[in-house]
Amino acid sequence: MRWLDPLDDPTLERLRELSAGFLARKTISGAAGFEVDDEVRLAIAVQACLPILRLGLRAYHDFVEIIVYPARFLVHRKEMDEAGVVHESLDELAGEAMERGPVVLSWSDADPAAGNRDAGHRGWNVVIHEFAHKIDLLDGEADGVPPLPARERPAWAAEIEGAWQGFCTMLDQLEAAIPRHVDPEGPQGEAWYARLPLDPYAATDLGEFFAVAVESFFVDPEPLAEVFPGLYARFRAYFGLDPLAAATRPPPLRSPHPPLPNGARTQAAAELDPPPSGS
Repeated sequence: MRWLDPLDDPTLERLRELSAGFLARKTISGAAGFEVDDEVRLAIAVQACLPILRLGLRAYHDFVEIIVYPARFLVHRKEMDEAGVVHESLDELAGEAMERGPVVLSWSDADPAAGNRDAGHRGWNVVIHEFAHKIDLLDGEADGVPPLPARERPAWAAEIEGAWQGFCTMLDQLEAAIPRHVDPEGPQGEAWYARLPLDPYAATDLGEFFAVAVESFFVDPEPLAEVFPGLYARFRAYFGLDPLAAATRPPPLRSPHPPLPNGARTQAAAELDPPPSGS
């Protein structure tokens, strides 16, 4: 997980503690024949706990289960438009967060060792994305405004709505500039969309913009900080971390961690191991 490399030792220790608490409180279950092992549990816990370094585990109090599929999964949806017409679709998803319900993940997308090869955007991280939704949903609506004191909500809402509208304008301008002979969904089209500071999916609505911006904040902060500095500053205060500053700091000196003999364990490894309950 390359985005952990710049973190200093106190921050990593905090992440270890949160990950251990997360694993003690949550149930991680496999679906469609997928077998969840300790490596899977740990990888999900570390990624999920990165956004709650300041907020703590109380940010995830409203659900217990994480469901993991081996690959992307299909979800049948029904939606009614403004005219009252019901539209049905079968969507292929990499992840889903349900209000007061479980988080569902595709392991082929959540596995940090896979490098998110199919993501198409360098700031993409499905685990952080879905758990950002859970934080946003804590106050009842995925509207891009997470739980905040009442006096801070208007300024936050104005900041993120302005950033979202600005991003939608960028996307419209980029799509208008793509030559007609270029397939927007092909490799050449992807090269055009890679010019954007965020994944194009961020234009969907304010809730998705928040989740995409949060994953970029932790995984690839430079474009977000450059294009939306006001939003970056709010994220920095809210999440209690400055990833851009951490990335430019000289790496801390740490002892290497070579593979350990069978049965050998370090104190840090013991802290990170999931509890014996199998949750």
